[in-house]
Amino acid sequence: MRQQYEEMSRQWGAVPDDAVAEPAKLGQIKGEWLRVADTQPDRILFYLHGGGYVSGSPESCRSLVARLCKASGAAALVVNYRLGPEFPFPAALRDAVDAYRFLISKGFSANSIVFAGDGSGGGLAFATMIAARNAGLPMPAACATMSPWADLTLSGWSIMENAGKDNCLSWDILFTSARHYLQKRSPADVYASPVFGSFHDLPPIMVHTGSREILRDDASKIGELAAEANVPVSVEIYDGMHHVFQAYPNASEAKVSLGRMGQFIRTHTLERKNKVSVAAGVANAAKNRE
Repeated sequence: MRQQYEEMSRQWGAVPDDAVAEPAKLGQIKGEWLRVADTQPDRILFYLHGGGYVSGSPESCRSLVARLCKASGAAALVVNYRLGPEFPFPAALRDAVDAYRFLISKGFSANSIVFAGDGSGGGLAFATMIAARNAGLPMPAACATMSPWADLTLSGWSIMENAGKDNCLSWDILFTSARHYLQKRSPADVYASPVFGSFHDLPPIMVHTGSREILRDDASKIGELAAEANVPVSVEIYDGMHHVFQAYPNASEAKVSLGRMGQFIRTHTLERKNKVSVAAGVANAAKNRE
């Protein structure tokens, strides 16, 4: 499965020439800082990669994240959270929460941070926000996800309805991934499947998904939960599109989706007049850590 995912991610196009990736260490958690030209130092994407909780890495999603950075004018911190089956649930969630807590503790304003992710990383973004809220941590400015996997019980009707249309995912892949990740834990646990949780007091949310993918109903359910909790939410379902279609740079729908997400991120983060380089900000964080 890991080999299959890596092969798929190699089809996601080249990383932009102006993208600069640097190792990140947030306490015991590792990751990657990614920035492009004209990045705002006061706008950070807290990005969680996809891969079904059993595969994926900051490197595998680098081209996609770099394009989202360009659209939003943000630097990205891509968390290299632990994967199952070697590190089962809730290891990934703990890593994500600890990484976010580290950022806040080092002086990064929650108002400048937007959670983002694709696939399982999108579901993990919502689970992390719920855990952070319950722990009394400040909420990020917003959350933007692509094709989030937020229901590990696989109860959405689109799992069946789009079984013959989704050329990226299948019930077998999702079931196997969930089994390796959860092991003996319930797939209905809120921190594994945030669609079974409460979205009260969460920040504004944007979710983009494709009409042909089996996870389409996960996005719809997130929209319903957010609306019930009076959380500003926008769920956009792109006709004829598959899972994480934004990763394919030549698709016109991908450009539209990333553009709209970029504007959403810009709108919900602070613009500061004093522009310091992101490299300096990262260096200061490293210095503070020492």
